[in-house]
Amino acid sequence: MMHASNDNPVLDSPRLAELTSWDAPWSGLRAVVAGIGVSGFAAADTLIELGALVTVLDSRDTERNRQSADTLKIVGASDVVLGPDAMTDVPDVAGARPDVVITSPGFPPTHPLLAAAREEGIQIWGDVELAWRVNRRAGRKTPEWVCITGTNGKTTTVGMTASILQAAGLKAVAVGNVGTPILDALRDPVEYDVLAVELSSFQLHWTYSVSPLASVVLNVAQDHVDWHGSFENYRADKSRVYENTRVACVYNAEQDGAEQLVEDADVIEGCRAVGFTTQTPGLSMVGVVDDLLVDRAFVADRATTAAEIGSIADTGSIPTRHIVANALAAAALARAAGVSPEAVRDGLRAHRPGEHRIQLVAESDGVRWINDSKATNPHAAQASLSAFDSVVWIAGGLSKGVTYDSLVERNADRLRAVVVIGTDDAALLAALSRLAPSVPVLAATPGLDSTTDWPGSAGPEDSGIDPSDGHAVMRRAVRLAREHAEPKDTVLMAPAAASMDQFADYADRGNAFMHGVHEELGF
Repeated sequence: MMHASNDNPVLDSPRLAELTSWDAPWSGLRAVVAGIGVSGFAAADTLIELGALVTVLDSRDTERNRQSADTLKIVGASDVVLGPDAMTDVPDVAGARPDVVITSPGFPPTHPLLAAAREEGIQIWGDVELAWRVNRRAGRKTPEWVCITGTNGKTTTVGMTASILQAAGLKAVAVGNVGTPILDALRDPVEYDVLAVELSSFQLHWTYSVSPLASVVLNVAQDHVDWHGSFENYRADKSRVYENTRVACVYNAEQDGAEQLVEDADVIEGCRAVGFTTQTPGLSMVGVVDDLLVDRAFVADRATTAAEIGSIADTGSIPTRHIVANALAAAALARAAGVSPEAVRDGLRAHRPGEHRIQLVAESDGVRWINDSKATNPHAAQASLSAFDSVVWIAGGLSKGVTYDSLVERNADRLRAVVVIGTDDAALLAALSRLAPSVPVLAATPGLDSTTDWPGSAGPEDSGIDPSDGHAVMRRAVRLAREHAEPKDTVLMAPAAASMDQFADYADRGNAFMHGVHEELGF
């Protein structure tokens, strides 16, 4: 298994080695929790409930964090420290050195606190590792985990998986990076049968002992290079999801090297490799025949027969190729958990995708307006762009160190125009200039075209818009897109970049787009 990016010591101390269930001797454990956000709060709250001695650190001294700090102090935190100097070194906990540091996913391994812990030999866990270690609890049902990661499609696949499991009559819930901390689900009065767990590469970096029933890497493309240090490290952390899998490692049969990640993984004996493909499936795969989703992996005679598990139409109102791939991955995970073909079909039909993922916003004058703000990297934007023939593309934002050459080159022929938002677009603009020189490039963010003469560009007049005001920039982007869109075109907001330069998050960006479209079209 590739663990090149994870230099954290993984051999538990005798104290930590005992901590493998809720009922283990957690009392008196000294823990530092880095971050007081959703996952950090859940980790601290759980550890306090277990009797651990907990110090919580966060560099942001905000009103919300102060409220969270007050709550944790009331329930028994040893200390909560907020402010810019809170996370420069590893503090004592209740007068002695900590046994473990629990980190929130956003902090990279190079963070001073984590680097100091590693230098001292203090074990670092993520909240997912902690959750696995308290998964078993006397007197309660132990839920199975099916784990989902990938550069793109995680949230959709997790939602589909949970919906299929629920259609089979199981108590299931989507947790993890999707928004609900796993620890909260484990403390819920509901005793779940299965957790559909979305895992980011950040979370997987700090995970060691998780042993899921089934797992999947949906895809791996360039992303988060700034956090991981290299694409190789990013890929290695994604592949950690397969470690210790017991029943099925599900992989993308259409991506080079995907099966190799399974072959390199240290799985439990008897675990199978199961591929998913949007083409005709081979042996031990799920795939598509005509317009049907079929299973040649979880049937008695998979050499000669296949089971129908749904249809392309069951996957959603805009069944793009990558949505169908997500549905097949979800089906494979759920089938590994023993659900029937009918439950797959019913679960896919019942699934309601979240906003900002290939979301139809409006149709007017023969033009479709699509919100895919969740496309925060080139790989996700490629999935969107490839689904439409003629596109006015709204793109740009924080690039996170990725390149755009392949994306632009593959889609140049389908671009009617490109409207650029964001403040970190040098790489995107350079790719457009070199690889799509005849495509009009329009700057919605004032000043972006001040030093570049783009062929076909219709640079903006100085409108007095603040470049950091994402909502104002988006209104301008929508107006420019409408001016250039023609009947049968799709205006696609798939930025291929992160949003935090101009928006609170991708949802804020998507909402700004939808509001701008409705305002521009008079809806």
